[in-house]
Amino acid sequence: MSDERAVHGKAERPRHQSGRAHAAEQPFPYPLKREFVEPDWTRFPAYAAVTAEEWESAQWQRAHTVKNLAELKRALGDHLDDELYADIERDQQERATMSMLIPPQMINTMDQRDLRNDPVRTYMAPTFSDRHPEWTSHPMAGRDSLHEADMWAVEGLTHRYPTKVLAEMISTCPQYCGHCTRMDLVGNDTAQILKYKFEAKQQERWDAMLAYLRRTPSVRDVVVSGGDVANIPVKRLVEFVLGLLDIPTIRDIRLATKGLMGLPQHFLQEDVLKGYEAMATRARQRDVDIAIHTHINAAQQVTPLVARAVGKLLDMGYRDVRNQGVLLRGVNTTPQALLELCFTLLDHGKVMPYYFYMCDMIPNSEHWRTSLAEAQDLQYALLGYLPGFATPRVVCDVPFVGKRWVHMAKNYDRTRGISYWTKNYRTGIEFDDPDALSREYPYYDPIYTLPEEGQEYWREYIRKGRRELQPV
Repeated sequence: MSDERAVHGKAERPRHQSGRAHAAEQPFPYPLKREFVEPDWTRFPAYAAVTAEEWESAQWQRAHTVKNLAELKRALGDHLDDELYADIERDQQERATMSMLIPPQMINTMDQRDLRNDPVRTYMAPTFSDRHPEWTSHPMAGRDSLHEADMWAVEGLTHRYPTKVLAEMISTCPQYCGHCTRMDLVGNDTAQILKYKFEAKQQERWDAMLAYLRRTPSVRDVVVSGGDVANIPVKRLVEFVLGLLDIPTIRDIRLATKGLMGLPQHFLQEDVLKGYEAMATRARQRDVDIAIHTHINAAQQVTPLVARAVGKLLDMGYRDVRNQGVLLRGVNTTPQALLELCFTLLDHGKVMPYYFYMCDMIPNSEHWRTSLAEAQDLQYALLGYLPGFATPRVVCDVPFVGKRWVHMAKNYDRTRGISYWTKNYRTGIEFDDPDALSREYPYYDPIYTLPEEGQEYWREYIRKGRRELQPV
């Protein structure tokens, strides 16, 4: 016992001074400042006389979905000025990989006061001047940048991971995003791109998918996607999902839909609600987890109608509604934008932030893409603000590898913008490749983010016909 304590005849408890800690000023301030209301659609000329009943009708939304630039002009009126109109028009003629398709619900989330810089306009109706003037596409970009079709077990069923598959059910969506990673398959042809069309009949494809899963017990997890499940007639969707639930080895099902945000009215229809409840009920009876995955890139897209649709699904027993956003420059590649989106998803939408993907290397996407270093910085910036279970992982989807957290690169040449990644499993196309698990697979930063030495490397690579210089 110390002398001091001995004086008092007994040990004293340690004491801590309280009241010193306090809330400090932070780089991102909370609570959120954006008001959580459905934007007033009557501010747009085309919707000035639209009633709430019409607006909340999925049939009305689909009938008035903008399918071309002339319809966008009618919807936005003078908010879409001649200069911006011409810029979008040139992009559609010379750069766009996706045709235009924007529901009124999404148009209503645009800021009409500054359409040029509006995040939703930026990725749903890109302009020619948005694209990078020199590096429009990376030399290593591809139509099917993740090689999903190379890993089809049957047409439309990608078996990329050991225990998981992706079922590309259809090739349409309620809305077409400019950065769509499945631009090779999804949507209408554009002036630049003729799309792949499924060759087998739809029911034959779906039956082949189910047959493959019945004879492949190593698969426990199925992502039902497309396209978008919101464009599958609900009775057909229920039929397919119940078929999945009849396979004893299937333990997880995820339904993928951006339409939950772009067209929440679809999920509030009586027949759709009944169909989704039937799937949730059967999954619960079979002790299978079923969840919804959606795709929201900007906080302004989370509105009360979206929250109402999410609430209906959660009340039915869907395990989660999770968000898989994409990092898009000009949309959400600042810590402030990402944190506002995550908190809006949690606080108002009851949607779980799950992933933010680095934008994939499709043609004409360079202006949206971030470097690996930028993505790593964004992951770091998110830490500490959100609950651990709701802190999204920022991931790089590496061709022939799969999703990897952005800090998992084995090597990273920042001058040339090439990161190298390894994998711990084989895909179906590598079953006899002895080097599959030791090979380093490359991924490429957008060239305009590189130092001049790196940019010159790629200029020379192109001048040499992509043969003499080897980037890997």
